[in-house]
Amino acid sequence: MKLTFLGTGTGIPQARAQSGLIMEAEANGRKKPLLFDCGCGVLQRIYESGYDHRNIDTIFLTHLHLDHVSDVLGLIKANWLVGLAQAHIYGPAGTVEWFNKLMTLYPYLKDKLQVQITELTGGTVLSVADCTISTAHGCHSVTTIGYKVERAGRVAVYTGDTEPCDSLTELAQGAHVLVYECSFPLGYEVDNHTTPDMLAAHISQHSLHVDRLYLTHLYPHMRGHEQESIDHIRTVFPGEVHIAEDLMQVDV
Repeated sequence: MKLTFLGTGTGIPQARAQSGLIMEAEANGRKKPLLFDCGCGVLQRIYESGYDHRNIDTIFLTHLHLDHVSDVLGLIKANWLVGLAQAHIYGPAGTVEWFNKLMTLYPYLKDKLQVQITELTGGTVLSVADCTISTAHGCHSVTTIGYKVERAGRVAVYTGDTEPCDSLTELAQGAHVLVYECSFPLGYEVDNHTTPDMLAAHISQHSLHVDRLYLTHLYPHMRGHEQESIDHIRTVFPGEVHIAEDLMQVDV
C-alpha cells in the first residue's frame, strides 16, 4: 500500500489544505485509491498529486465537520461532469441524513447521481478493494471513527479528529503506519483534539506498538513547534515520528 497526504491542515486557511488522504490499494490487479476525508482544497490536491479524480469513487469519512467533508460533493460532481455518476461513501451515523440534506440544495443533481452510503460504527469490519477495513470510535465533539486498513500483511491506521483514547490505541496496535491528529503545540489547553503532551501522556500509560507515526491536522498554531512536538513524543514512543505535509507519499 501507498499513502498520499492530500491535506494536513484544518478549518483555518494556511498553506496546508484541509483533511484528506489516499490509501492506494489494489483490486482485480488494478490500483485503486481509497479516499479518507475530503475537506476544502482536497479536490485540487488530488489533481496535484497525480491521481485521476475519475478513479476515486470510494470515500471514507471519519466525521462530518466541514474541514473533513467540504469537497465531497465537489469530487462527486467532477466525476459526474465526465460521465461517472457512481460513488460509495462510508461514514459515521448521520452520513445519510447529511448527504440527503445536501442534495436538497442541488436538485439538478439529485436524480443524476448514484451514491451509495454505508454508515459504520466502532467495531465494524468490512472488505473493500481486497483490503480488510476495521473501525473504532474516537473521542471528538461529534461522532467520529478511525480506520484500520490491512492488505497483504501491511497495516495503516488513520484516526481522524480525536483526543487520545483507548479504542484508537487498540485499533492501531501493530500498525506499520499510524496517522494521528496533533492539532496544537505543547501546553495548549484543548479538548476534542490532541496535543503532543496529551499524546505522550497517553502513550506512557498505554504502550503504542507502531512502526511509524505521522502527525496531521495541524493548526497554524503548530507552525514553528514541529520539532519540539516530535522530540516530546519520542521520549515515550520508540518508533519513528514525522510531521505530515501535503502531497507527502509514504509506503506502508
